[in-house]
Amino acid sequence: MPVHLIERESHLAELNDLLHRTAQGGGRLALVSGAVASGKSELLNRFTEQAIDSGALVLEATGSRAERDLPFGILRKILDSAGLSPDDRTRALEFLDTDGPKNTGPAPVGVMSHVCSVLLQLAKERTLVVAVDDIQCADEYSLQFVLHLARRVRQAKILVVLTESTRMSREHQIFYAELLRQPRCSRIRLHMLSEAGTARLLSEQFRTATAARLVPYCQGATGGNPLLLRALLEDRRADGECDEVFQRLRPAEAFAQAVLGCLHRGEPDVLLIARGAAVLGDAHSTRLLGRLLDLAVPTVEQGVQDLLQCGVLHDGEFRESAARTAVLEAAPQESLSALHRRAALLLHGEGSTALEVARHLVAARGDADRWTVPVLREAAEYAVVEDDLEFALRCLELAHDACGEGPPRAAVKARFVGIVWRLSPAAAEGHLAQLATELTVGRLSARDLPTAVSYLSWSGRLDTAADAVTGLVRSETPTGTAEETAALGAARWLSVLSPPLRARIPSAGAPTAPGRGDGRSGTAGDAYAQTAGALATALGDGPADKAVEEAERVLQRYHLSDNTLQPLAFALMSLIYAGRLDLALSWCERLLSECAARRVPAWQGLLSGVRGEIDLRRGDLPGAANHARAAMSLMSVQSWGPGIALPLSTLIQAETGMGRHDEAMNLLEQPVPEGLLQTLPGLHYLRARGRCHLATGRFHAALGDFVACGELLAAWKMDNPELVPWRLDAAEAWLALGEKERARALAQEELRRGSGGKALRGTLLLMLARTGDLKHGLPILKEAVEVLEGGEDRLQLAVALGELGRRYRALGEFNRARMLVRKAWHVAKACGAEPLCRQLIPSHGEGGELAAPAQTGEEPDPPRETEALTEAEARVALLAAHGNTNREIASKLFVTVSTVEQHLTRIYRKLKVKRRRDLPARLSDSSLSGIA
Repeated sequence: MPVHLIERESHLAELNDLLHRTAQGGGRLALVSGAVASGKSELLNRFTEQAIDSGALVLEATGSRAERDLPFGILRKILDSAGLSPDDRTRALEFLDTDGPKNTGPAPVGVMSHVCSVLLQLAKERTLVVAVDDIQCADEYSLQFVLHLARRVRQAKILVVLTESTRMSREHQIFYAELLRQPRCSRIRLHMLSEAGTARLLSEQFRTATAARLVPYCQGATGGNPLLLRALLEDRRADGECDEVFQRLRPAEAFAQAVLGCLHRGEPDVLLIARGAAVLGDAHSTRLLGRLLDLAVPTVEQGVQDLLQCGVLHDGEFRESAARTAVLEAAPQESLSALHRRAALLLHGEGSTALEVARHLVAARGDADRWTVPVLREAAEYAVVEDDLEFALRCLELAHDACGEGPPRAAVKARFVGIVWRLSPAAAEGHLAQLATELTVGRLSARDLPTAVSYLSWSGRLDTAADAVTGLVRSETPTGTAEETAALGAARWLSVLSPPLRARIPSAGAPTAPGRGDGRSGTAGDAYAQTAGALATALGDGPADKAVEEAERVLQRYHLSDNTLQPLAFALMSLIYAGRLDLALSWCERLLSECAARRVPAWQGLLSGVRGEIDLRRGDLPGAANHARAAMSLMSVQSWGPGIALPLSTLIQAETGMGRHDEAMNLLEQPVPEGLLQTLPGLHYLRARGRCHLATGRFHAALGDFVACGELLAAWKMDNPELVPWRLDAAEAWLALGEKERARALAQEELRRGSGGKALRGTLLLMLARTGDLKHGLPILKEAVEVLEGGEDRLQLAVALGELGRRYRALGEFNRARMLVRKAWHVAKACGAEPLCRQLIPSHGEGGELAAPAQTGEEPDPPRETEALTEAEARVALLAAHGNTNREIASKLFVTVSTVEQHLTRIYRKLKVKRRRDLPARLSDSSLSGIA
């Protein structure tokens, strides 16, 4: 059965019944009513085909809105029907041509009577069917003729069938009233398909189960409109998807054309109202829609009702977004832009949200007025919260163009650069020149000034940033204002990030005065100033506890945003330089989780770079490499600018430590920005290059890099080994060159300075032991192991344990040496340091032997003292024997550090040992393999 005749069987039967009664000698009238595209025309066509098959004479015509002003246009179409003989047609048209109206005046009754006489004469010979589709589009004269005929068919075998849309125009009310009061007039109403009808339609294309699954969507998208349903199926065939298990109906070109067809077949104002509803997004407020379209409210209400009846709208909204898209795309761009501008103004006056108003302003694609600037800026912030960054940027672009020269325009540009920067700092490059200009002339607010300086610094424009800040600091800005605080905060930030700039920027090295960057106001200037203070304390002569306190104040006070990203990241670096890797790790993980679900690749990249540095200093080489690679994958090299030094140096050192020397050397071939070595991150890169040279046998090149680090630190008056332990590195290079005395002198000099944490002190003691003789170096080596066990650098602990094991082997204590080396191997393996593992146990065997010469037999059974340990103590003992720190043991066993310390005290007493490094001599993996 054709698509449009589903659920129309009863209506077709009713028309056929009327035809049968007419043939028996009594005229009938039938008015078929229904919404646009409800299937009226298809029903009429099917009926006329059956009427012709039954022997009736069918005269048919179709109304057209374009011919509404043509007098007797419908009547002429009736007379032009193929069923009328030439003589009858000629005779009827003679009356119209001779006595017909000339476009004005009332319809001549005589003409209509003569034509009716012709039709009545035909009905004497055979049943006559007069079928007119879309009678609502007929001209006034033709309507009067239809009424004239309707009054004369009672005793004739004439059936008049008319179709009309449910909407009744005011000028046609008299016609319909007169028609429906005729005694033999039947009204047939068509409705949209029910869910059962939609299921029948779908079952002709799909299996029953698939059809049942698709019914809810199809009914919701089309409202049962047969034309739209057929279009969905056409789009499905065009899509070519054949698998019914995952079958989806996707509205496409046919559906869009069907929607437009529904609108064009309705009254002229229906298309305009649909366009207005598409622009506004809903049609609930007919008053607002009328103001938008400059139409009367009753007209809008009627048009909305038409759209509801034909299934395009539902509850004031488009049923399917593809329908709304089709209406908007079909509208002329000029008129559409005008509607959007008018909608923005109306919604703003109605108190709508900034986001609603801004969507119309952006869609208008034209210049905006001054009143739109605050609206667009507010909308951009809401869009950022919703992670719709593209829309936020479009809002800010429009606001920037609407602003005149001055601080508001500068603020818009700064915000625009901030959003672009979070996506791709390289994309922000094209806007930094204008931002630098705004900064130089002092148009940026206190909120935006430090962030603008940080963007310029990130892009390598350190001199530009320094000149601008210098000019602002020396300007006549009133003391104590937010602008002065911001300028001083930016100045101090620059001087710490790039110490050579310190001499150019006045007051850069001065401490922050109370009320000026001390964090009371919580502005971006305060964040930069406080972070600079924390960095300066961590890298200067100040106590580490104070640096930690200042860094934590920044991390606790400021939430992650465009204005605080870099201060927060460098506050983490302050914790790293202060030796608090545990705190840095905790805060870094928290910040990364904050931006995990957001579109902020630049944020994630910078924080991942810091996370890699933390893992590197903890000795976790695979973790450091993974985080560094992730950081570099989130942003291009161009986007990183001088900041590339942070993840690149971490990755170089991690690859070097894992024995991947070719990869590390390839990374060194990567070009780096000019001026990199004028920044703190540049020192990380210089050291990483030296470590790679050292590992690959280029000892003199390594020594040159390490000494260069020392010279830069001395020139900057920032000689802190936690930033770059250049003396220790240089000592290692001298030792590789066979210059033990020079190596020892550098290590002793660093020890006398007394700076640095446990990891540095333990590594220095290790260097002293390596440069000393066998007997006198053993106590120093034991102290080094003890110090490193209390720190967090597990890689250096593995090195020290391995060196201590070799010393014991040289002294003939083979069992102790074997256990120490085995423990060192485990720690090195956990760190990912494969070269060190091969150096410790060349066979790569986890149980590799370091037996004494000529010694045979099995290793003695483990001492029975281990049996005295409780299960909890045994777990702690085994983890401690494998090189885990107290904090790591607590984390793995889910207890407090204090509990671990108490267990170790009892373990030492039961096993009769004094320190952690003696545990391997009393424990073995086999004795406690079922524990831990």
